[in-house]
Amino acid sequence: MARGNTRQRIQDVALELFAEHGYEKTSLREIAEKLEVTKAALYYHFKTKEDIVISIFEDLTQPIDELITWAEEQPRTLETKQEILRRYQAALTGAAPLFRFMQENQATVRDLSIGETFKKRMMTMARLIEDPDLGMTDRVRCISALFTMHAGMFFMQNVEGDPEEKREAVLEVAIDLVTQAHHGPRK
Repeated sequence: MARGNTRQRIQDVALELFAEHGYEKTSLREIAEKLEVTKAALYYHFKTKEDIVISIFEDLTQPIDELITWAEEQPRTLETKQEILRRYQAALTGAAPLFRFMQENQATVRDLSIGETFKKRMMTMARLIEDPDLGMTDRVRCISALFTMHAGMFFMQNVEGDPEEKREAVLEVAIDLVTQAHHGPRK
């Protein structure tokens, strides 16, 4: 998973150790040892574990920020909402290691600054997918489409089958939920 430069190597190793041992139980010393560098070399790039997590979060969620920017400029049509889900799935796939970290370290994430940032981002995504003019059941369908995407990332890992086929199935269910909420044809 090494992506190249030292900063990225630190992020990759830290994420691996956080997933393996948990955020709280992983020290900067352990990260430095795994990288075979001194703590001073690690401090040159990151002063704290939170700095590492924030940098990972910013790097891996940039496509989601770009999606939000794009979506806010689009008409609020069913087709746009379906495309938002397609693009969101691609962004989630690219950020899968981060989302696994967040899932496995939920209490820690809530306490870190990224927790609030992520919550705001999810509220924005929900606003872009749902329509306040819909009835409550249909609004729940729209919100459920987003959670289907998240749940699909985690729970479908344990389901046998082709990874691409599983991603397509998750996306199909999410799009069906939004389409059903808007009572329009599936695209």
